[in-house]
Amino acid sequence: MTLYALLKPLLFRLDAERAHTLIAGLLRVAGTPALPLLRALYSYDDSILWLECAGLGFQNPLGLAAGFDKGAELIAPMAALGFGHIEVGTVTPRAQPGNDRPRMFRLPQDRALINRL
Repeated sequence: MTLYALLKPLLFRLDAERAHTLIAGLLRVAGTPALPLLRALYSYDDSILWLECAGLGFQNPLGLAAGFDKGAELIAPMAALGFGHIEVGTVTPRAQPGNDRPRMFRLPQDRALINRL
């Protein structure tokens, strides 16, 4: 059983934004000491997945879109989870409040999440 399979039922009892905040907080707390374990569990290195786009090389085509890590504080843990590229979004001089809640929506049938933070 994967860690995700174990945590999913618990996380889906929370609204999407609260689950997001909880996981982001856990990744912040775990920090650097957890990176080798995350890499061992979730990174997958196979040359068939490598690709090049716009002159940049990527280990795999799975990317994390902007919005998960608005403060660009979780780049290393996200990379350790196996993402081939990570977009952190726009950098602003002051934190922005974002959109009104609810602003994250699960689409379980599509195995997707809409993020309008």
